[in-house]
Amino acid sequence: MITVAKSAGFCFGVNRAVETVEKAAATDRRVVTLGPIIHNRHVVKKFDAMGVSVIDSPEQAEPDMTVIIRSHGVSRAVQDALQAKNVKIIDATCPFVKRIHGIVEKAEAEGRVPVIIGTRSHPEVEGIAGWCSCCKVFETPEELEIWAKSGEIALDLPICMVSQTTSTESLWKNSVQIAKKQFTNVKIFDTICKATESRQTEAAQVSARSQAMVVVGDAKSSNTGRLATICREHCPKVVLVDNATELDPAFFHGVHEVGITAGASTPAWIIKEVNKTMSEIINADAVQEETFEALLEQSIKTLNTGDKVIGTVTGIGNTEVQVDLGTKHAGYIPYDEVSADPSVKPEDILHVGDEIEVFVVRVNDQEGTVQLSKKKLDGMKIWDEMATYVEEKTNVEGVITEENKGGLVATIKGIRVFIPASQSGVAKGGDLSGMVGKTVTLKVTEVNRARRRVIGSIRAASSEDRKAAQEKVWAEIEEGKKYHGTVKSLTSYGAFVDIGGVDGMVHVSELSWNRIKTPADVVKVGDEIDVYVISFDAEKRKISLGYKTAEMNPWNQFMTNYNVGDVVDAKIVKLMTFGAFAEILPGVDGLIHISQIADKRIGKPEDVLSEGQTVQVKITDVDAENKRISLSIRALIEPVVEETEEPVESEEPTESVAE
Repeated sequence: MITVAKSAGFCFGVNRAVETVEKAAATDRRVVTLGPIIHNRHVVKKFDAMGVSVIDSPEQAEPDMTVIIRSHGVSRAVQDALQAKNVKIIDATCPFVKRIHGIVEKAEAEGRVPVIIGTRSHPEVEGIAGWCSCCKVFETPEELEIWAKSGEIALDLPICMVSQTTSTESLWKNSVQIAKKQFTNVKIFDTICKATESRQTEAAQVSARSQAMVVVGDAKSSNTGRLATICREHCPKVVLVDNATELDPAFFHGVHEVGITAGASTPAWIIKEVNKTMSEIINADAVQEETFEALLEQSIKTLNTGDKVIGTVTGIGNTEVQVDLGTKHAGYIPYDEVSADPSVKPEDILHVGDEIEVFVVRVNDQEGTVQLSKKKLDGMKIWDEMATYVEEKTNVEGVITEENKGGLVATIKGIRVFIPASQSGVAKGGDLSGMVGKTVTLKVTEVNRARRRVIGSIRAASSEDRKAAQEKVWAEIEEGKKYHGTVKSLTSYGAFVDIGGVDGMVHVSELSWNRIKTPADVVKVGDEIDVYVISFDAEKRKISLGYKTAEMNPWNQFMTNYNVGDVVDAKIVKLMTFGAFAEILPGVDGLIHISQIADKRIGKPEDVLSEGQTVQVKITDVDAENKRISLSIRALIEPVVEETEEPVESEEPTESVAE
């Protein structure tokens, strides 16, 4: 039995870097990577074949090059040197590593000494250290403890501690315990990549229940080496291989339970080859040696219905395509067996001399002919692809063609795929018909070739995409960063906004500069709004967002658009004994003193004005410091005559602008 760890292979950062190179290679002229893009020679060799070469330093960069910074990241000095070379720079640094650069840079600016737990010579650690002028790197908790007890530094020294993203959980936790015990002023950031943590945890679990463990990856890869170390703690037989050719059958003699895991830089196709080879190795004992007679019989075996054979196109006639199978039989493909698409002409896809694989439909030994079908074999291959989609948990695109009682039906390469309503991504009781005609991403979860039944799940694919989006948000989030999000729900105390797979909360006080009763006064579910990060807690997975901005502040709007002397329409919002408050803008009120309401003395404001009434007023004074505005109706009737009697100060309001 072979168990392949689900988390084996490319992590988010590595996959992002590889895709970045592939995209650049397809669009740019001279593409190079500054150092190997990832620690895997097979991937580097593949890119070399695509014309993507490797340079070792910024000095080797030339002006017409596109230089890609690898997933490990680089120091600030290296980045500056590249920019000085006037080249196009594409930064493929893992977002989780990029976040650590920001942490140590900010820590040093605050007067803290950055402490890095990791391998000194690892390019990721060298890059992190290059974002501060003075830091300490420790490879083990013991090294950290010796430094703390050396007497070289004060124990109240402000320290900021981070970890290499691929460090082990145990090494990090032991280092944290020592730091908390020895230092009185330390900030600790757990920067181990969660994908690394999951991969290491699963490696420990799989190796604990296996007789032998295969760790696949480049020997130079730090995370691959740590996986091998973890597996050796739980399993007596562990081997680290670069690819399937390095597997030694003798090592697995008598072994029936094998586990396979792989480093973050290992491509899926190498893992698949290792899995296939291991299957052959552990099942080798069950394979009996073929007798000479059996081999002879196999060599002269004739063609049979259902065989898959390879032949060469020798001619294209009016009704059929002639194919040479290398036997005594004359092969032919009727036109209606060339393609499942009736609009396709045989001469459009087949040419004399083409080597093709076909399916044997019927053998006529008397006439020496074989009827073949390319269409049937193509159909079989599609079913093979469907099975592969299940095995590799691949996301595929399909078009929703219909709604039925139990869910939806999608078409993938001509195959009908049933999607249960619970897996459609539509809320229970929602309208499934709205999905018809849409192209969706889904996972194929079950294939029954005999019953020609395929089941898929949109929900599983979107869940995976959402998880990847969440990792990206948490890797790149910082205070002040702006996001375009969607309002997901409302509560009495605020609104929850999806900013790309992660929900943050906008407190009711951050929704508007005006007084509001509920969040629904400002936004509703489904609204797309621009927000910014006020604060966040990565450990508790909480984000506090802001919606109101300085530009939205009604007082700022007033100061920008209005001046003393302007005449405006204002709405009476409140009557007092000493005057009336009038709204100039929502959230900005001015005071019309009782002496400025009419051109004659009045007993009380309500003798002339009423709440809700719109009147024309003149702005006579603005106290910017105290945010107070004076208005006058009387100034529009005649020049203001000063009153002989001053208004009583105790009756003046303390502030004339509503929130």
